[in-house]
Amino acid sequence: MQWSEEGIILSARRHGETSVIAEVFTRGHGRYAGLVHGGRSRSMRAVLQPGNLVAATWRARLSEHLGVFAIEPVALKAAALIDDPFKLAGLTTLTTLAHLVPEREAHARLHDAFRYVLCALDDDDLWPALLVRWEFGLLEELGFGLDLSRCAATGESRELVYVSPKTGRAVSAEAGAPYRDRLLALPAFLLGGGEGASSAEICEGFALTGHFLVRHVLQPRGLKLPEARARIVSRLAETA
Repeated sequence: MQWSEEGIILSARRHGETSVIAEVFTRGHGRYAGLVHGGRSRSMRAVLQPGNLVAATWRARLSEHLGVFAIEPVALKAAALIDDPFKLAGLTTLTTLAHLVPEREAHARLHDAFRYVLCALDDDDLWPALLVRWEFGLLEELGFGLDLSRCAATGESRELVYVSPKTGRAVSAEAGAPYRDRLLALPAFLLGGGEGASSAEICEGFALTGHFLVRHVLQPRGLKLPEARARIVSRLAETA
């Protein structure tokens, strides 16, 4: 069995003296692992950094086998971010949370959005809001999408400013006023585009997606949100 496709390196862990097991996130095949012979060489270590775009060919005798990757560089994004802690935290959060996607299951929209955020990491005014929206999409792809289309109490689609932490449904300003201390804030940029969001609104977005990622995805697996993600929120809070 064999396939070839461009993908994004998510991780590479040592295997034996000279090889690594790499995980690649592709559009058509999803998150795939494979052995890379010679992956610990100096040249391949640079290629197998998380966030790099590569051309990958996976081969195995049977589909259930681990398989072997032949990998060629396409765009080495990681090297450009290594000296910027804020951007690197964004990259690390993306690659870490992408491991929540089931193996060998295609999620084309999530993959495309991943690449879009990856390309936007050069712009600190843009990528944090896009990362929140990517997490929103991750919840949806995993079956825990939030319903922000109308108020859970009134059915109205106007003035949606809260989200119920229990149901994941939007709540209007009027209906939620008596319970505001028990509701999560719904930043306006999640109802439209990611551009123009303030640091405070982006922090609210991270709080919203983080609540449901922990509740539905991470906590049942005994996992926590990435430490890099907390660094992003802390940096944004300083400018809020």
